[in-house]
Amino acid sequence: MAPPTAETTESRDAKRVAVLGATGSVGASAVEVIAASQGRLKAIALSAHQRFDRLIEQAKRLKPRWVIATDAAAAKKQSWRRLPKGTELLTGPEALEQTVCHKDVDTVLAAIVGTAGLQSTWAAVDAGKTVALANKEALVAAGPQIQKLARQRGATLLPVDSEHSAIYQALKCGAANEVERLVLTASGGPFRTWDADGLRQVTVDEALAHPTWDMGPKITIDSATLMNKALEIVEARWLFDLPAERLMVMIHPQSVVHSLVEFVDGSVIAQLSPPDMRLPIQYALEYPHRREALAERLDWTQRMVLEFEPPDFDRFPALELGFRAAREGGTAGVVVNAANEAAVGQFLDGELHFTEIVPACASVLESHHFSPSPTLKELLELDQWARREVENWVCA
Repeated sequence: MAPPTAETTESRDAKRVAVLGATGSVGASAVEVIAASQGRLKAIALSAHQRFDRLIEQAKRLKPRWVIATDAAAAKKQSWRRLPKGTELLTGPEALEQTVCHKDVDTVLAAIVGTAGLQSTWAAVDAGKTVALANKEALVAAGPQIQKLARQRGATLLPVDSEHSAIYQALKCGAANEVERLVLTASGGPFRTWDADGLRQVTVDEALAHPTWDMGPKITIDSATLMNKALEIVEARWLFDLPAERLMVMIHPQSVVHSLVEFVDGSVIAQLSPPDMRLPIQYALEYPHRREALAERLDWTQRMVLEFEPPDFDRFPALELGFRAAREGGTAGVVVNAANEAAVGQFLDGELHFTEIVPACASVLESHHFSPSPTLKELLELDQWARREVENWVCA
């Protein structure tokens, strides 16, 4: 496939955004943010893997220059006649990498879930783009390599996860050498108060019922096991260049305080807002400016109770797995992440019990051949290996 070549027609004043994973929960929120930006943001490209009807509706709304259907075989079965005039269809995963490198793309919103988004994120960083990073798995799998590449290419990484966005904002209150620790908050998921016997009986429907956030199925299951927080620990380790020993997790059921930074003098700075992903998305896309937002605001005329409690590592062993991957670095992150993606899939298919997801990941991590400085090729190979190992673990 030839790289995109169409001439630009939009205003040079607009920040041109490629939304990768536009039909997912984060991508759909980004579409709302862009549509409400009063022309400050322009969707130049939208991608989806298979939900093409939704992609076409988004294209009709935002009129991007390109839509990208990464599943080329499924794209051939889709009618694209409803695409707006001037929007070009590109197909195949390679179209993602070619598009993010285009000179007319200013910002890439990396919102493809899982390691499926690693190579396009890598390409965007390699091209020196501003990357609004909603794909935490990219840093979990290849944090040191991506950060090194970003420094070499002059790329900018802006976090979109609500926790890391909160930390990014709070860090502006002090110098790097004044930071004592980072505290990531977690809602605790739907099973925060369940005992071990109850957890062994969890059904798929129960695990998909998150109390505060509206997310896709994979991320919702990760929130229920607290694996999402484990992956965020690894992401924070590389994104903010702090060792695992200076990272903490606190359970905060209301999901209003999105994370905190403690400084050496004991001051703690937090970022608060209702649980609405449109706010951190807008912060990243509009950065360094703050604009009036679509997101709901806190109501300071009402009584508010904010609770915090330490996590139970025995009932939620994913957290220790995250701290281990953050301490070890190297290939640990990619193995844990890939094993978890595969194990969550097995749970959703009824092949694994809820309490077997994390043990499967731990077993695969233990059995892999650790490398402290893997290449991208080695990381991608290990990703596939870890998925196969989970299948073997299930069948054993």
